[in-house]
Amino acid sequence: MCPRERRNERAMPEVCRFLGIVISMYAETPARHHEPHFHAYYGEQAAVISITSGELLAGSLPVSQRRAVAAWRRARRAELQLNWDRLQARQRIIKIAPLE
Repeated sequence: MCPRERRNERAMPEVCRFLGIVISMYAETPARHHEPHFHAYYGEQAAVISITSGELLAGSLPVSQRRAVAAWRRARRAELQLNWDRLQARQRIIKIAPLE
């Protein structure tokens, strides 16, 4: 994660928290330049994950946390996409339920 992202980590709206993993998203300004994605934080590790494909775009997570995030993304994909669209339109996010 770049230093700028680490500084902005607290500014990113938290979407969900489960198993010690924090999921956040933020609006891209001034223009969109990435595919829809979210950030997953676990301790000092962070990853950027595609909402559409589940592909790891940047960073890393321990294997068990990555599997948990993948399962959560599959179950909550429509809600993640809705939040992505809301953020890009400068609207507030809606919290998403944790992994059950």
